[in-house]
Amino acid sequence: MSVTVRIPAQLRTLTGGAGELSLSGSTVAEVLKDLDASHPGFADRLFDDTGALRRFVNIFVADEDVRFLQGLDTAVVDGQTVSIVPAVAGG
Repeated sequence: MSVTVRIPAQLRTLTGGAGELSLSGSTVAEVLKDLDASHPGFADRLFDDTGALRRFVNIFVADEDVRFLQGLDTAVVDGQTVSIVPAVAGG
């Protein structure tokens, strides 16, 4: 099953500049595992030492924040889009 993963500009150095990747998995966790396997270094940027998603990293599936769905166990279907969105803060 193939899903599109949108990569924010801050992390594109890990993808050789690619803003979108086609990856596989049936859950968000599986897709992110495939992302790290094909582009090493993502896990360190997305997850803390306990394996939890870092608080400043937001993951969306079809424009829905996974924190309000089933978290990393949120199901994804073929053709769906997963977006990695860093938190934005300002003052």
